[in-house]
Amino acid sequence: MKKQLDRREFIKTGALGLAVASVGLPKLALPQAGTSDMVVVEGEVVAAMKRALEALGGIKRFLKPGMKVLIKPNIAFPYGPEKGANTDPRLVGAIAQACVDAGAAEVMVAEYSLAPGFLCLMQNGVKQEMAKVKGAQLQYFEDSDFYQETPIPGGKSLKKTKVLKKALAADLIINAPRAKTHGETTVTFGLKNLMGIVYDRKLWHSKYGLEQSIADFSTLIKPQLTIIDASKVMVDKGPGGPGTLVPLNLVVAGVNPVETDGLMTTLTEWYGKKFAPADIKYLKLASELGLGSVDPSTYKYSRLKV
Repeated sequence: MKKQLDRREFIKTGALGLAVASVGLPKLALPQAGTSDMVVVEGEVVAAMKRALEALGGIKRFLKPGMKVLIKPNIAFPYGPEKGANTDPRLVGAIAQACVDAGAAEVMVAEYSLAPGFLCLMQNGVKQEMAKVKGAQLQYFEDSDFYQETPIPGGKSLKKTKVLKKALAADLIINAPRAKTHGETTVTFGLKNLMGIVYDRKLWHSKYGLEQSIADFSTLIKPQLTIIDASKVMVDKGPGGPGTLVPLNLVVAGVNPVETDGLMTTLTEWYGKKFAPADIKYLKLASELGLGSVDPSTYKYSRLKV
């Protein structure tokens, strides 16, 4: 088994539990009707997230006491949030705190970074922010033992993949990506961010087709809540940059992952031009699998400011 970078040091300084339990498929939280299913909020990132949750009906719409929660930010690169490559650590901490306050039995912030995980969590600032949240855990998962090969019955190309066991065991998954460009998929928001809970993701590129794999995986893992950090979006040279940052000062949140990503696609230019949701291949493929609309004329959402 591959050893994690500075694992013992990381545990001593705040990373929690590495125990692996046998798990089954994810249990879905069943939210009650709220005031909206999708919302765009302008303002400081934490305040905007809190207002977005209110507009969606509150965190308790999604989270019942005793649930296990997995929060999946984008912490793929060893940079601070000012670079636009990772989710703002203040946003991650605020989401985790809201889950703790709502009575979650377990709150896990999880990532399988592209760079060494210890460096990413430290240099992004998320480790420092999560230290303020009592009752939540932060961990990077680089070892294969943390993953379970899982069938994808609804997949067209990707029929199985190794999925993070913590994600499979979660009652509630909250996806918290950073909005930015990507050289292979044009943009990367929520659906693509879920590659960070997959161990054998290199095969998505080399064997199964990246866009189809993203769509196929979305038939298995369906976050009940997506909260996109669009405070500063990298509109070129993503996903790692350095690229051009546009200060949209937005948080985009929604219940349907495909449509939340689709709405984000329309809110600014990428690579200097406008894209429709259907122009993003993995969103179109996910829509063809019945996972949501890529027709923005069908989107119903609130636009708010704090």
